[in-house]
Amino acid sequence: MGFPMIIETERLCLEPFADRHLAGLHALSSDPEVMRFIGPVQTLEETRSAISKASERWQRLGYGWWAIRESASKRIIGAACLQNIANDEDAPLEIGWRLAPLARRKGYATEAGRAAINFAFDGVRTSFVLAVANQENKASHRVMQRLGMTYRGIETHYGLPLTTYAKYCQDGDGGTAL
Repeated sequence: MGFPMIIETERLCLEPFADRHLAGLHALSSDPEVMRFIGPVQTLEETRSAISKASERWQRLGYGWWAIRESASKRIIGAACLQNIANDEDAPLEIGWRLAPLARRKGYATEAGRAAINFAFDGVRTSFVLAVANQENKASHRVMQRLGMTYRGIETHYGLPLTTYAKYCQDGDGGTAL
């Protein structure tokens, strides 16, 4: 795949998970506020394992999780993904994000989500992506709406009833969506 895995946007740099991101990613994954709608907080070893699994998927599949760096400060402020739902390679692709509390309400989730959608359509050449969120996570629902995604309803993913949105590629076979 000739599409760059490192993505630079106006204010962000999305870098595939790597060992050098351990401290920044663990700060996110060990923060109860960040993980509130996602799952239990992680130990340092669990974060290290997640980075290793994500790196392997990048090598094998050509997509996965990115560490989000704020370009101005160079700090890791979040994570974003393009992955198969529940890491089931037969499942549809989903985009997702999580941000440190200090990075919220600045449009970063929308900016990272837009980059992930464009990577899905232009790089991976998929025809659609999903985004799922806890039904109470209204901030993520608003991001999905700002990304121009279409509400599909409450669907079961990850064994949970989740609010689900979809975005379809405009021409059906790749091409910039946003």
